Amino acid sequence: MEPIKQADEGYVSVVDIEVDSVKPEPSGFVLMGRGADKAEYRLEMHLDIPVDRRTQTVLGEMLAQSEWRVLRRAPTPLRRQHARKNRKPVA
Repeated sequence: MEPIKQADEGYVSVVDIEVDSVKPEPSGFVLMGRGADKAEYRLEMHLDIPVDRRTQTVLGEMLAQSEWRVLRRAPTPLRRQHARKNRKPVA
């Protein structure tokens, strides 16, 4: 996958996923893949419109050859929790 050029302000890359398999579901698809961190990811895609079997097959084949980049933007910046609260004083 191409590196991120410049994401919209405030968005942070969470993971890039290379899809390994696609399973059709009655209302969409389940995509399985691995990220660069070697973790397994499951993406569920739901469609609000009915899709005939032929279209579902074509979409499944296309999705099986896809890569996904997940970006997130928190409404407020995440704060790092400090471990100081639980530390015991050094004697």
